[in-house]
Amino acid sequence: MTIEEEFAELCARTEADVRVLGMVLTGSRAREGTATRHSDYDVLLVVDEEQHSLKEGEERRDARMDVSVMSLGEFRTHALPGSGTEWNRYAFTHAVVLKDATDGLIGELVLAKGRLTSSEASRTAAGVLDAFLNGLYRCVKNDRDGDMTAARLDAAESLPHHLTYVFALHERVRPYNKYLAWELRRHPLSRPEWAHGHLLGVLERALSPEPADAVRQLFVELEPHARAAGHGPVLDSWGEDLVLMRGA
Repeated sequence: MTIEEEFAELCARTEADVRVLGMVLTGSRAREGTATRHSDYDVLLVVDEEQHSLKEGEERRDARMDVSVMSLGEFRTHALPGSGTEWNRYAFTHAVVLKDATDGLIGELVLAKGRLTSSEASRTAAGVLDAFLNGLYRCVKNDRDGDMTAARLDAAESLPHHLTYVFALHERVRPYNKYLAWELRRHPLSRPEWAHGHLLGVLERALSPEPADAVRQLFVELEPHARAAGHGPVLDSWGEDLVLMRGA
């Protein structure tokens, strides 16, 4: 049996099972153009309550299928702030709802998980901006002092904060690294500084043996947009250190 036939059988069983309120496809199979011959099917089944018999019958994780079963109560908060599973939030960006409750609840919950609200974006942005600046500051200081191993480590640690901030400015969830290039191509950000070719090029240089200039460039290109977004106080709290962080 092919993997496609196995997935089709799962879909048929799920559609006929009244215990299942929703079926959500995530991962590469849900994002056009990202699946390879090695890609499995990532599926979440949402049930009306904790269904241990369904868990035992359908949950699996192997090279073909990654199927999890979750009660509606669990699913409501899964991947949202404070849940402890925030790391999984991007899974629901571009996810495909293959079965939904009659009132469309599963689809609504998936949409809510897949994008930041204005208040979430605002809360997220200021904190990760400061974290990025901290990584940048440590990187350029270590570069100045000739400690290139520390500079490279600090540059690498700063990049997720930078990307989280940029996507938060757009009320979007930062993609997993695997899907960053795809996201930038298929769903471009608003500024040329964050265009697919340009941004990925700077990020690659920030991971090079001499990262300081590239991380500085990320900051210089980001600063006017951060100020326009009302985050000037976060920047200005770094005082005269901004001179070092900007570079020549």
